[in-house]
Amino acid sequence: MTNYSKIQAMAKKLPENPDFEKSLKELESLVDKMEQGDLSLEDSLSHFERGVQLSRACQQALKSAEQKVAILTNKDGQENTTPFDSESA
Repeated sequence: MTNYSKIQAMAKKLPENPDFEKSLKELESLVDKMEQGDLSLEDSLSHFERGVQLSRACQQALKSAEQKVAILTNKDGQENTTPFDSESA
């Protein structure tokens, strides 16, 4: 099985709710491989395609988390938020 076939198989197996950390780690790995410049054009395109899918999945996971936080901080129809102070964290 060629690298291209492996990447295509992985792309088809992307779960609906992928684990954010695993997706991000895989995305970082793909970027590292592509930056080395040792891949063929076909493999580079496959890695890029998979990277786009992972990037979208990560963006969706972050958006979902952001929406959950907004819901949790919404009390009686009004946002109950406080500014984040990195020095007290």
